[in-house]
Amino acid sequence: MMVKRKEILEEINSVISGKTLDALLPPLVFVLINSVSGLDMAVIISLGFAIVFSIMRLVRKQNWKYALGGLVGVSLASGLAYLTRNPALYFIGPVVSSSLLLFLALVSLLAGKPLAAWASHLSRGWPLQWYWRRDVKPAYREVTWFWTALILIRLLIQISLLQIGDISKIAWANILLGWPVTLFVLIASYIYGIWRLNQLGGPGVEEYQVGKNPPWKGQTRGF
Repeated sequence: MMVKRKEILEEINSVISGKTLDALLPPLVFVLINSVSGLDMAVIISLGFAIVFSIMRLVRKQNWKYALGGLVGVSLASGLAYLTRNPALYFIGPVVSSSLLLFLALVSLLAGKPLAAWASHLSRGWPLQWYWRRDVKPAYREVTWFWTALILIRLLIQISLLQIGDISKIAWANILLGWPVTLFVLIASYIYGIWRLNQLGGPGVEEYQVGKNPPWKGQTRGF
């Protein structure tokens, strides 16, 4: 049990390490400054925070894609809010990303190539053909359905709050629907995925790579 807990913690740390602070602060700063000093100042200071975080990432030689991605995201959100004079549109990004994820998840399921398998392949580099095995793919398909249901719920909540236009509620909802939900999804997907792969009785990815014949030990770590 302790070994499994350690594996889960390592999986979570590899995904979220170093990304939380610059995801949380700019939206909260925007809401606070907008309520005190108005939209223009909120846009300026929010952009300033994003620039500072981007420079910090580059100085620390962290992944420049995260630095650039965060800056571009805040810039687009701030620009849209400023041009429309509607602070609520600062938070349109999560709605767009949820919509895109929902679309990709549904298309992947219809195509028989579940999104969870693609996500695992891109992050781990495991061979794609292993994921499409009949004794492996059902686990990734079921996890993708789980993702799809949660993404749909999140999207409906985000759209309803955006229509109301209360940016403080939108900001807090995005925070709660962001990393807390992501952590829950990661843990649940990992635990269920490993269990389901073993139920299916297929080879673990290492066994598949070396061409081991059955009986297989199955997947013991990583999903």
